[in-house]
Amino acid sequence: MSQQKKKDKVFYSLCAGLIAGGVEATITKFKGPIDCAVKTIRTQGVFALYRGLSALVIGTAAKAGVRFFTYDQIKTLLADENGNVSGPRSMLAGLGAGMVEATLVVTPTETIKTKLIHDANRPEPRYKGLSHGVRTIVAEEGFGGIYRGLFPVMMRQGANQAVRFSTYSTLKQEFQKYSSPGQSIPWAVTFGIGAIAGTVTVYSTMPLDVVKTKMQGLKAKELYKNSFHCGWKILTEEGVSAFWKGATPRLGRLLFSGGIIFTVYEQVMDLFRKLDNSQLTTN
Repeated sequence: MSQQKKKDKVFYSLCAGLIAGGVEATITKFKGPIDCAVKTIRTQGVFALYRGLSALVIGTAAKAGVRFFTYDQIKTLLADENGNVSGPRSMLAGLGAGMVEATLVVTPTETIKTKLIHDANRPEPRYKGLSHGVRTIVAEEGFGGIYRGLFPVMMRQGANQAVRFSTYSTLKQEFQKYSSPGQSIPWAVTFGIGAIAGTVTVYSTMPLDVVKTKMQGLKAKELYKNSFHCGWKILTEEGVSAFWKGATPRLGRLLFSGGIIFTVYEQVMDLFRKLDNSQLTTN
């Protein structure tokens, strides 16, 4: 009975992450600022804002599913005898979740996406579509061709999730101290905590994102020997402030996505727990 319950929890965590990632991608899929969105709607219609949505939803759902599943598994291993996880241990679980997410999903999908975008901008594109592009890349470069920039992506995703999960879990535990035992956190509070976690993540991990972006550029091989050399060149040639270029648009995205994804995840998990309790009551 206990083993079956443990399996159900693993399944629930994975499903809740997939659903949360899909909802997040659907809600936050916009092409740019409000004025750009308005112009797009006027000239191409509302559905133009959601072109490529299916691919985005699948990719984001996969990332979130792997992320929450891995985080919950590591967190369970690091929990004390009462099931509690300290801030540092939550950060370690988030670090592991981010690195697994980067290895299994983020690096290959982002590398493929970058190559397809660059190819589409050529006078005569080589790739006929996603599947043809992937087959061609693997045939010509091997699987290493879809894993370019793995190290900086692992560092970025690991840092992102370490900060995001530790911030979220710490704020959640603080709120629960003032709540009745067993009481669920209101969705509005969850959204606010998730948004705060997203904000902290942006400013604390932006340098890694800048290095990752430059390392996946077209001339990265010519300009940088490795990620550390890239970071040094940014510091010496552009200054410290260059590590936080683009923080504002990234903040706008992660602030809302952080609130959305944690809110949906918690709501789905609550639904699964209620279904479990109703089944136990019936039996």
